[in-house]
Amino acid sequence: MLALCAQSAWSALNEFILPDGRRADVMALMPDGRLACIEIKSGPLDFRLDMKWPNYRAWCDVLYFAVDTAFPLALLPVDTGVMTVATSDRILPGIVPEAAVLRAPPSHPLSPARRRILVTLFARVAADRLMRLEDPMMSASLRSARRVD
Repeated sequence: MLALCAQSAWSALNEFILPDGRRADVMALMPDGRLACIEIKSGPLDFRLDMKWPNYRAWCDVLYFAVDTAFPLALLPVDTGVMTVATSDRILPGIVPEAAVLRAPPSHPLSPARRRILVTLFARVAADRLMRLEDPMMSASLRSARRVD
């Protein structure tokens, strides 16, 4: 999914914690400043049991479902975008599976205040993750110092 985002010039973060505490599977900042939430569904049962996805609409301009190419698309709401990923037991490490946008979602623009909150949060989360990668020892020291306080 991240490869498809990168091909579209979207900056994406996995497991993005929203201000309401819910976790979006993927949140992506698009080149035009819109935010896309991508909810990954492993199969029809996962979709049927998940009752939290409608709440993601309040935190993005566009909402997508990402599903396997064998997923029955008729189950997905018509007012959401659809991405498919060709999954297989034969995909090798380092090989990016084929992915495509099958349906673009309608846009539900965020209010300027909510967009500012989300873009700032997106930037902070991305910077924090980058810092942990670039300097894991410093990150560990900071976590230890916070525990002592």
